[in-house]
Amino acid sequence: MQDRETVLEDIRQQLADGSITFGEAIRRLRTQVTGLNQANFALMCKLSMRTLRLLEQDAANPTVDTLNSVFKLFGMQVGIVALRRKPVTLPD
Repeated sequence: MQDRETVLEDIRQQLADGSITFGEAIRRLRTQVTGLNQANFALMCKLSMRTLRLLEQDAANPTVDTLNSVFKLFGMQVGIVALRRKPVTLPD
């Protein structure tokens, strides 16, 4: 099994390159980093069980504050990052 820091870095990288959703990241944080069940993880994040379940299923429309209530516990926050593509050049 990977150590905590390796898993966290893997999740950060996959979020940054768009290869996993917020829901997938939250589920991995819960299962691979904390090992908690949904009820205890929801308590830790100060979320309802319903909200956590919807987040993990990518069925919610969360606010940035809601997402950060989970991610800040792992040293992350939601923000705007530059894409690794060439920017669009607009005509003069």
